[in-house]
Amino acid sequence: MSQSKILAFAGSTRRNSYNRQVLQVAVAGARAAGADVTVVDLKDYPLPLMNEDLEREEGTPEAATQLKQLFFENDGLLIASPEYNSSITPLLKNTIDWVSRKAEGETPLQAYKGKVAALVSASPGGLGGLRGLVHVRSILSNIQVTVLPTQITISNAAQAFDDEGQLKDASLQQNVENLGKTLAETVSKLTS
Repeated sequence: MSQSKILAFAGSTRRNSYNRQVLQVAVAGARAAGADVTVVDLKDYPLPLMNEDLEREEGTPEAATQLKQLFFENDGLLIASPEYNSSITPLLKNTIDWVSRKAEGETPLQAYKGKVAALVSASPGGLGGLRGLVHVRSILSNIQVTVLPTQITISNAAQAFDDEGQLKDASLQQNVENLGKTLAETVSKLTS
């Protein structure tokens, strides 16, 4: 089997984001399974709101082009998505939209075709971001990404992590690591 290449990011840029913490746990599981994981912070890729007039008049923002290239270079997506008002964050939706834009010589949604994604969410609430993941799954599925059926939500996230960013609940820690491992194994099988 070939080594899987996975792009990992959270739909939050908050300094102490629970989703950035849980992402690192899943990344550790993917790396332990032999995956080559590139972790990016979306704050390093600032994007204006997707606007076709802006795109036509000023061209594709450089940050969108850089992100899109990362999508092309990886076969898997590991996404930690916060829930804002029962849905996807504006940051994550805007990122998905910009990367979806067709450049000259590309087919529509080329950066997403054939990708496999794993989803995780952490939230201070009791559902752990579950309602937001429903929307993320729907969006990704509609743009030709295969989303793993297993997803993990971390409820009461303010109390869920220790000082090292690991989950206090050992079985939950193992489940999140296993999600990263499953993504790595699935991508490897599909790309070999």
